[in-house]
Amino acid sequence: MKLRVLIVDDEPLARELIATVLTQEPDVEIVGQCGNGHEAVEAIQTSVPDVVFLDIQMPILDGFGVLAALKTERWPLVIFVTAYDRYAVRAFEVHALDYLLKPFEYERVHAALERARAALRQRTNGDYQRRLVEFLENLPGQMPGWDRLAVGDRTRTFFLKFDEIDWIEAEGNYVRLHAGKKSHLLRETMNSAESRLTAKKFLRIGRSVLVNLERIKEWQPLFHGDSVVILEDGTRLTVSRVYREKLDQLAAQLG
Repeated sequence: MKLRVLIVDDEPLARELIATVLTQEPDVEIVGQCGNGHEAVEAIQTSVPDVVFLDIQMPILDGFGVLAALKTERWPLVIFVTAYDRYAVRAFEVHALDYLLKPFEYERVHAALERARAALRQRTNGDYQRRLVEFLENLPGQMPGWDRLAVGDRTRTFFLKFDEIDWIEAEGNYVRLHAGKKSHLLRETMNSAESRLTAKKFLRIGRSVLVNLERIKEWQPLFHGDSVVILEDGTRLTVSRVYREKLDQLAAQLG
């Protein structure tokens, strides 16, 4: 079976070099070449490639913007192409399937392609997708429209929108995301979850609890300065005295 590959780069010479290497691979079919991000989004949606060589730095819509414009279930395996220096690119070594650092050599393209083959053979692309989503979520300023968390295990990955989460509680080295009648474990600390979700209308109301502010239906006082919030589904969550001040401030703004 042919490996369907799309090449995306705003530099014609870079596209030509990658294409030259790929044409020497008998199991590879180049389904297209794109010179900008908008072309890439359309090509991925129509040609459904297995692998995309994706340039990061492109005008108007960069490589990260291309991924943000696609539903995650439509993502192919992505090999980043970048001119970042070796220090900055260390993040890709952890989160990406692979990357090509410009200027790259023939052997490096071969190696990246072989990693893609291995991922497809071993069906590990679900784990790869989860790591890539986590990486994109933590890019400062790169993906302002990104609104998902990747949760699951090595066999299945769910892409959960922030506004689907009702509340979050700590469970050891994990946090449990409550979304309707379902819950999902995410390997993350409560402090890390708070830093990521504060801008997404989540508020920490206790040492081990974050709540989606849009789910709060009622707020009632308890004893000794504690209080309780009641969510739309009837869930009751205690607000400790330490964290009550921010809720007080929000209530005053709405009053």
